[in-house]
Amino acid sequence: MRRLLLPLAAAILAAPAGAQEEAPPPAAAAPELAPASVVARWTADEARQGVAVDARYFYPMTNNRIGKYDKKTGKRVAQWEGPRALYPHMNSCLVDGAQLVCAASNYPTVPMASAVEFFDTATLRHVRSVALPPLPGSLTWIERRGKDWFAGLANYPGDHGGEAGHDHRWTAIVRLDAEFRPTGLWHFPEDVLAQFAPMSNSGGSWGDDGLLYVTGHDRPELYAMRLPEAGTVLEHVATIPLPTGGQAFSWDRSAARVIWSLDRKTKNVVASRVPVVAK
Repeated sequence: MRRLLLPLAAAILAAPAGAQEEAPPPAAAAPELAPASVVARWTADEARQGVAVDARYFYPMTNNRIGKYDKKTGKRVAQWEGPRALYPHMNSCLVDGAQLVCAASNYPTVPMASAVEFFDTATLRHVRSVALPPLPGSLTWIERRGKDWFAGLANYPGDHGGEAGHDHRWTAIVRLDAEFRPTGLWHFPEDVLAQFAPMSNSGGSWGDDGLLYVTGHDRPELYAMRLPEAGTVLEHVATIPLPTGGQAFSWDRSAARVIWSLDRKTKNVVASRVPVVAK
């Protein structure tokens, strides 16, 4: 028996390091689709962080201000402004029924803290505020999906308002229940993180096709993502060039495959049609 074991032990010892546990193969590169085509373009003074949209109006916003504009004429019909001490950094808003649901944080202050602010779309009156429990990142967008909420948690280098030891690689998507308690968390694949660097995920919203679409801080690109069948890393399905650079956006649920996004430098708000993504 000893003679049989010796050759086997020698073979194991001679095997190259890591031979018993190989690294997983890299994921196939996601395709880049045709660019989104511009449908409408307007200028709005509040076009700095993100834009929400419903059937009749679009709502650009920045930190402590929200505008309400007619989609057909581009004319502003209402505006809200809150004290900067209470609203230091609202990063995005999305329309949920008759309310604007806005992702807010204390960026660039650390430690990071986040809240969800609710506004009446008819009057832009502030309705309520929900302070979130400590999360591993700064809230940049949030959207209801069924009974749950999905949200983007941004992380940055320390010199960009991040916490020590965390950079863009810690960017994540968190799932919350109806009471805003975390129930799941996913990270981004390396190829998308490389496009975010050195900043993070600024916008996100679920498409009618069941894919999650996200944007970074600067690059004029929209990334179609899928929750993984297993594990904790999102699947990158496709990249779509945009006519605007990064920041938060919204799907126009009243039009097929149309999103509204903005360009910080020009204060343009742009509606563009996104090509269909093969799943």
